[in-house]
Amino acid sequence: MTPVELSRTVLHAVHRAVDGGELDAAVPERVVVTEPGPGGCGDFATNVALRLAGPAGQPPLRVAEILRSFLVEAEGIQDVVVTGPGFLNISLSERDDLAAGVVREIRERGAGYGHGDALAGEVVVLRVPYEVRAEVVADAVARIVATQGGRVEIEHGEPVNLRPVPAPEDPAPLGADAAQWALLHPAAHDRPRISADHLVQREGNPLFRVRYAHARTRALTRSAARLGFAAEPGDLCLGPEPGDLRLGPEPGDLYLGPDPVDPVAHEDPDAPVDAPQPSTPHPTAAHRSPLPPTPATTLTPLLTTLTAHPRTLVAAATHRAPDRLARHLVTLADAVMPLLPCVLPCGEEKPSAAHRARLALAEAAGTVLAGGLSLLGIDAPEHL
Repeated sequence: MTPVELSRTVLHAVHRAVDGGELDAAVPERVVVTEPGPGGCGDFATNVALRLAGPAGQPPLRVAEILRSFLVEAEGIQDVVVTGPGFLNISLSERDDLAAGVVREIRERGAGYGHGDALAGEVVVLRVPYEVRAEVVADAVARIVATQGGRVEIEHGEPVNLRPVPAPEDPAPLGADAAQWALLHPAAHDRPRISADHLVQREGNPLFRVRYAHARTRALTRSAARLGFAAEPGDLCLGPEPGDLRLGPEPGDLYLGPDPVDPVAHEDPDAPVDAPQPSTPHPTAAHRSPLPPTPATTLTPLLTTLTAHPRTLVAAATHRAPDRLARHLVTLADAVMPLLPCVLPCGEEKPSAAHRARLALAEAAGTVLAGGLSLLGIDAPEHL
């Protein structure tokens, strides 16, 4: 179940509650589901009960309990927990289904994932000063607004309605991509840093992390092709949580899977005494148990960030804030990195359906990263 489908499910629950006479309120046009906040739980949360409490003339907690009774019966929902003043925290029955649904949508829409009609037909007039950062921000806003069906007209003159803090010096020496990032990544009210830090290929450089994550996803696709398999959405083979990591048979060796095999326990008792016994390699970096499961907690940030991409584009377009998109891309890059070591087979392991599903998820993240960088006017290299 994708976030869009879950939103419709929650809206259907509101309809049922109103039609059944348990709530006396107008049904909203749409319901937003987001990542659970502090104190929340599950996969998604919504504040629809708080929105309906006033019009319904009932306490938010009572409204939440009414909606919960309808939601727990819906297909694809495992549990619903009410927290705080009335937030509905929803756990999906199959996380793999959520991942597969999001991946399929991204594969179908490509760089158009997250594009919508929130600003359809709207003409946004930006009046900016003759200053390099203002020009760069206005151009990025124009591209982002276009993803939501709107159109931007850029003018120069008073009164100015888009005036980001100017750059302290000319960013051109950084090169086109780093200069764009230096001007767009900070919020409009923050002074941008124009320094060589934007060129350093290290973890401390957010631009490098975003472009490196994208390049890694593309490298995985090339490596998988050489191994004879391609991406296909499906079961990700979710397994133990990080606390289930165990020491391998050699010091410093960590792996996921069953306990190390004891070669003596697997000797053939009927074989001659001097016959060679089958050797069982211990699971090292080259030989691991078949497809170590990916802990579900490593996928939660990635799925949450991917599903938040459409909302991020809407917010960036509505608030004329490309910095929101830039920070979102950094979050996505950091979220996809833990998945990448689990995509390709190890040693003599054969590619499986789970490998293909994980590759599809990695490719989906790469697609979103490339699309986001393009909207910021920045190149997404295939090799880095």
